[in-house]
Amino acid sequence: MINKNLMISKVWIPPVAAFFLGVVNVNGQEVKKDTLHEKEIDEVVVVAYGKAKKTSYTGSVATISSEKINNRPVTNITKALEGQVPGLQAVSSSGQPGSTASIRIRGIGSISASSNPLFVVDGIPFDGNINSISPNDIESISVLKDATASSLYGSRGANGVIIVTTKSGKRGEARVNFNISQGFSSRAVKDYEQVTTDQYFQLYWEALRNGYTSSQVSSQQAAQMATDNLVNALGINPYGTSYVKPVGTDGKLLPGATALWNDNWKDILQRTASRNQVDLDFSGGNEKSNYFFSLGYLDDKGIAIESGFKKYSTRLKINSEVKKWLNVGANLAYTNSLQEAPPSSDSRTDNVINAARIIPSFYPYYERNADGSYKLDGSGNYIYDFGKYRPTSALQNENAAATLPLDKNENREDNFSGKGFAEFTFLPELKFRSSFSVDLVNYNGHYYTNPLLGEGAEIGGSVTKTNSRTLSYTTSNILTYDKKFGQHHINILGGQEFYHYEYQTISGSRSQFSLPYYYEPDAAALLGSFTGNSDTLGLLSFLGKAEYDYKNRYFVSGSVRSDGSSRFSPENRWGTFWSVGGSWKASNEDFIKNLNVFNQLTLRASYGGQGNDKLSTYYAYQSLYTFYNNLGEGGTVASKLPTPDLKWETNLNLNAGVEFAILNNRIKGNVEYFQRKSKDLLFGMPLAPSLGFSEYQANIGELKNTGFEFSLFTTPIKTKDFEWNVDVNLSTLKNEITKLPKGSIVSGTKLLQVGGSVYDFYIPEWVGVDPNNGNPLWKTITTDASGNTVEGTTSEYAKATKTLQGSSLPKVMGGITTSLAYKNFDFSTLVSFAIGGKILDTDYTMMMHNGSSAGRAWSSEMLNRWTPENPYTDVPKLSTTTNNWTSTSSRFLYSGTYARVKNVSLGYTLPSDYFERIGLKKFRVYVQAENLLTFYKHKGMDPEQTLDGTTYYRYPAMRTITFGVQATL
Repeated sequence: MINKNLMISKVWIPPVAAFFLGVVNVNGQEVKKDTLHEKEIDEVVVVAYGKAKKTSYTGSVATISSEKINNRPVTNITKALEGQVPGLQAVSSSGQPGSTASIRIRGIGSISASSNPLFVVDGIPFDGNINSISPNDIESISVLKDATASSLYGSRGANGVIIVTTKSGKRGEARVNFNISQGFSSRAVKDYEQVTTDQYFQLYWEALRNGYTSSQVSSQQAAQMATDNLVNALGINPYGTSYVKPVGTDGKLLPGATALWNDNWKDILQRTASRNQVDLDFSGGNEKSNYFFSLGYLDDKGIAIESGFKKYSTRLKINSEVKKWLNVGANLAYTNSLQEAPPSSDSRTDNVINAARIIPSFYPYYERNADGSYKLDGSGNYIYDFGKYRPTSALQNENAAATLPLDKNENREDNFSGKGFAEFTFLPELKFRSSFSVDLVNYNGHYYTNPLLGEGAEIGGSVTKTNSRTLSYTTSNILTYDKKFGQHHINILGGQEFYHYEYQTISGSRSQFSLPYYYEPDAAALLGSFTGNSDTLGLLSFLGKAEYDYKNRYFVSGSVRSDGSSRFSPENRWGTFWSVGGSWKASNEDFIKNLNVFNQLTLRASYGGQGNDKLSTYYAYQSLYTFYNNLGEGGTVASKLPTPDLKWETNLNLNAGVEFAILNNRIKGNVEYFQRKSKDLLFGMPLAPSLGFSEYQANIGELKNTGFEFSLFTTPIKTKDFEWNVDVNLSTLKNEITKLPKGSIVSGTKLLQVGGSVYDFYIPEWVGVDPNNGNPLWKTITTDASGNTVEGTTSEYAKATKTLQGSSLPKVMGGITTSLAYKNFDFSTLVSFAIGGKILDTDYTMMMHNGSSAGRAWSSEMLNRWTPENPYTDVPKLSTTTNNWTSTSSRFLYSGTYARVKNVSLGYTLPSDYFERIGLKKFRVYVQAENLLTFYKHKGMDPEQTLDGTTYYRYPAMRTITFGVQATL
């Protein structure tokens, strides 16, 4: 007998599905049937120059609500996007507080020109530092991915558009929101595991012995020489005077030998950092006006000493209907920030992250006596050990713990963003909107090395100050006609936009300070350098769009935009870009309704073309010159060849998808296919050095990105007291070069060729270790006299053959979000992941030397080195003679597959009885964690690296845990 309670619209639903629908609760008891209303799925999304209903929109757009942004302890909103939008790749190449993630939407659209998306804030393109936007001020983020969605932004939106909508006041009683949080940060991923002091001394003894062994020196003699010279080679004896030669001729530590200290440099160069944030906003409104005013403070210390990011921000947003026919608004924001950023992203000897890794623990950071006790100065203080005795590979004469507190590595910024608009309503269906936006960024860099300690002491200290000023403004005038005629609806938009950009920079340096603790250039005697330059850019645009729908079922749209860019010559200055799109809201058809399956079903497709002019130079078509001082006389040298025929790079985007909702809207989803073709690629063509130029700008080839995107939003359980939501998104990507002017182009570790991607590794293939002698082996590919291909091996790196070794681009990316709400408790978690792609770990090679880098730290993997007793291994024989085995090859190429628990949030909202009596509307306490867990095979390396897949001694990602309170008055 069928239970009538499991009947929905005369269709029998099995008990499991009924449970999913919320018809029964977890105890199997009948409850009131709950349905997610259509208004919850037919959300209004922010799109180019307006808004649209998502289910009827012909373009591809994804949205992120304020709840998914405000609850993230991040200093930059770009780092809150990873794993939340299919087709969007957000890579945090640095964990330095205040740094920005690199974002790509639907792949890599160019080789040399920029592939960065356009940021639009409150409807107007934004040129300020994205750091200046407080996550607490954001109402929503829309990501426009296809041509229909982004083509109205023309060339500026060629790589996709990210629209940030800030909060506005709402009609009703004034509200005050207060949010304060405090937390701490540490490394998200443990660093590479190193050998101990005992292991290091025995391994280096082996390297010395193998280096001494030759036809003239026997193994016994080499062993004795290694024992005699070990301490001298490393410059230190941590075992004390009782063990002058701590390692015997058998390669083992002498009985009883124990290291007198074990100074892990991470303990003094890195720390558990604090994070403090306070946000306060006031908002309100009535029938004719609304306002929003916010204040924000953030102090985010870094895990590296003397690093951090401090920010003060404020925003005022006002909208008012001054007349029935006139609406005006203003949005003003100002941010002052200070980023303390010691060197942490390259191979410099003062890189604070690298120093903590490559100095072994037997080199002390405070000077020691022979018995292991600390040396003290006349005041009884510890004395920093600069390691003048250390080999150069162990950062001789460096101690960042001593120098960084005396140095300065400061980046100060003032960001001002002002927007204003006036909207005139001539008729109910005819409106004209004129807007103006200005972004002003003033940057000051202050880099000072002290004259007391470290490398700066040799030159009496030095200082460099840099100032840059970026001013841009955008004016737009848009006329919109929106009218319904019975079952017909049209929306027509037309307008003009002008963008102007100015950049100025000036920099100077001095040295030789006469007194310490004076940081400004005026206190230094010797003038070093003085440079400065300025650039301008202009873009004039005309745009139009038309949309039509019939019966709220059939939708078509078209748009066109012409851009004139000052980057190109007058003959090639203008580019015209366009899009067409259509959608069918099939769920409004009777035959679909009668199926009793779909609550919503929309099919959509679009196609269009956009341009890209974003080369690194503002004068792409002109010849450029460099000025030189020649014995006091000025001179010029040509630095860039003219390219008057250079023209727009073009992106052609195809999108097709379906959006659906079933089971009373408990399951909603999107499936989309995209194809993004780029032609006339802007590229720096390399030239022979003998010609005097390294490259010239040209339109050289074609590129294609294809893939699928999937989004699924589910509500497995929804009852009066309990709700569970699970959202999943993933996307696939294939990047392919389809045309080049010649067979292939080698660019660093990458090979550009037809059929490959822009990030294909082209490096020697590692074969392994010769079991007979422990030498490294790489593959060689040669051609014999008969023209046959012959594969072999070589122990000489210079003779190895470079071959393709895969791409750095992942094949699948995505995220899984789970949220639970039980009575007054709320819990959510986000897991982001990537499958495929490869990472070349050049950081790791610093710790994998064969013994030729005396004193530099060794990875624990070196314990598996080749010996006669261990001939079958992947680590060569140790020796003080270099064998180049850490040179770039597939040996240090690792899978990029990983998963990361990106965010976890747990909160409790006090029952209203507790706080209403004191005037509070809401009071919530919470704990959050960012980058909580990382699942990855290659231990020690953070899997979030640069898009090209090569590590570069970067600042590691941070795990941040915060506790906070939110209150609404």
